Amino acid sequence: MDIKNEILWRIYLVALLLILFAIGIFMKTAYIQVVEGKHWRAVADSLYIDYRPVIADRGNIFAEDGSFLATSLPTFKVSMDCKSTAMSDELFNQYVDTLAHCLSTLKDSPYTAGGYRRMLVEARKAGKRYVLIKDKVEYPELLRIQGFPLFKFGRYKGGLIVERQSERRRPFQILAHRTIGYVRENVKPVGLEGAFNDQLAGEQGQRLMQRLPGGTWIPVNDLTEIEPENGKDIVTTLDINIQDVTENALYKAILRHNAEHGSAIVMEVATGKIKAIANIGKTEDGELWETYNYAIGESTEPGSTFKLAAIMALLEDGYVEPEDSIDINYGKMEFAGEEMVDASYHRLKSATVQHAFEISSNVGIANMVYRYYTRSDKEEQFIKRLKEFNLDQPIGIEIEGEGDPYIKEVGKDNWSMITLPWMATGYELKMTPLQILAFYNAVANDGKYMKPYLVNEIQEYGKTIEKFEPKVVKKTIASSNTIRKAQRMLTGVVERGTAKKIKADNYRMAGKTGTAIINYRKNLPAKFRKYQASFAGYFPAENPKYSCIVVINHPKQNGIYGGEVAAPVFREIADRCFVTHIDLQSPINAEAKPQLVAAKLPRIYSGYTDDLEESLLRLDLPVRSRTRADWASPRMIYGDSLELNRRQVNRGKVPDVRGMGLRDAMYLLGNEGLQVKAKGIGRVTTQSIKPGTTTRGQTVFLDLKL
Repeated sequence: MDIKNEILWRIYLVALLLILFAIGIFMKTAYIQVVEGKHWRAVADSLYIDYRPVIADRGNIFAEDGSFLATSLPTFKVSMDCKSTAMSDELFNQYVDTLAHCLSTLKDSPYTAGGYRRMLVEARKAGKRYVLIKDKVEYPELLRIQGFPLFKFGRYKGGLIVERQSERRRPFQILAHRTIGYVRENVKPVGLEGAFNDQLAGEQGQRLMQRLPGGTWIPVNDLTEIEPENGKDIVTTLDINIQDVTENALYKAILRHNAEHGSAIVMEVATGKIKAIANIGKTEDGELWETYNYAIGESTEPGSTFKLAAIMALLEDGYVEPEDSIDINYGKMEFAGEEMVDASYHRLKSATVQHAFEISSNVGIANMVYRYYTRSDKEEQFIKRLKEFNLDQPIGIEIEGEGDPYIKEVGKDNWSMITLPWMATGYELKMTPLQILAFYNAVANDGKYMKPYLVNEIQEYGKTIEKFEPKVVKKTIASSNTIRKAQRMLTGVVERGTAKKIKADNYRMAGKTGTAIINYRKNLPAKFRKYQASFAGYFPAENPKYSCIVVINHPKQNGIYGGEVAAPVFREIADRCFVTHIDLQSPINAEAKPQLVAAKLPRIYSGYTDDLEESLLRLDLPVRSRTRADWASPRMIYGDSLELNRRQVNRGKVPDVRGMGLRDAMYLLGNEGLQVKAKGIGRVTTQSIKPGTTTRGQTVFLDLKL
């Protein structure tokens, strides 16, 4: 019994000791976590060292002439390790005042010298390892900071921490903003920045870094263990001057017409290079900015710009000729019980195909398509022609977000008896502005369909590593005969049709206006309708260099039609391109110097001989024979040169001043004591007193004409 009690006592003692030991461990753990937790977590963090990625400098995006569209500028984040092990209290106290003063002189400094001193002293007492001095410091300012007192001793003794960053800049701001695009965290990449992100981003490097309390990482040293590989550059097809012109012209039109948004594209006809692409829309604050790439992404019913495709299908199938007469029934006609009307009343019962196209007659174009294709065996032929024009295919542009073209299939997609006539006028189908422009560009390019593209090449340190050449999608979209007729009809629209207001004197343009109701519903009152105005074409008409499309959505004032809203933007772009690009000009000395003939000689007045000779010399007009007389009259001889004949002036006689300017005539008449009264401008054609009459102080009346 005693042995049993002794064993139980020992067991209880061991159990008690174990319980006490467990309680001690629990209390110590709680003490460490609650009382000393902050200290030990800081110690743990400060001992954690790891290799962290170093972001490479992003490649540049250039315009075709080398202008920067987007570039990465190096900036630096400057911080201070106030508890650096190599920084003694003596050294810190010696320089903290002058360092605080220097920091207060930095641009946009948030503290005074006293404020900086207080912040640094408190950080030193608290043992802070990371105190932000300034973010986004540019290199010249960094050099200055590195020379500040205390910081000049470097990373360990002076506590200076410098982290290199990269900031993306766009020198031209809004210009091609959406096309250039961006790459951001947790946001889908946009534009060229997104499409060529792999090339632009480069390869990350590695750097040994130390984690501080709160998750902040600071570099252990100033060197990168594995250097990043900088991104490659891309050279676009954009012409910065044409882009600027296009952007400004579109911007002004959006303001003038109080439109919701708009887009414009300029393309090089022969190659398909996109020289400018502009998109202007309203932000939530009502400001105008490139909020969305409408030119590439917005697929809508194009309206009358699509009539070119309908006419070309009719021409290609041999159903009509431009000179044929067609019924347009005063601009009103029913198709399967649905009435179609022309945009403006024209009082024409009939018109030629050419004229119907020029005045953009909905009834005329729809009637032809309805007449020749609305049969079970012909409807598919019309759709086939549209596909031959490549209108059913997306462009495949380099950047994301292209809207899909939509062409109805016969017997599908809600096909009805009114589908064809409405398709002929640009409804019941959808296309983006770029897809429409590519079609017009093919017509301007004599039928050759070029793929539009935005990037010329990829470069690395100025050396080309990949080049993108123009790509022919189709050698011809229609017969040469159809293309020539279509070109003449497009020129007629500007010469005599709905776009005649933009006709220029010094060069010719070709194109087609378009106006579409974008919220079309039957019986919708006119005041509630929303319109899309457009114009697509090319210039110069005889030898096209550039094609262009302008689309403006929902203009609310100063017009709604393509001819008054979009066409003037096209004209402004074309004018600026024409006067600023020498390759569009015809040299004035391209032909042989013409022989001088009387009908084409400049108007040279009779007058004082020395003045006449000086004028002829400045005009580079050869003079074969001269006179010693004070007064002379020019006369053409030999068909290619002039002679100066003596003009007789006798004292006491009324001089012959016919053919002279008013100044010379008044001089001669005044010398003879005659009074002069003149009317008109130019040179003297008649004088009231016959030359040679004896002077007696008479009044001479002169008539002048140019």
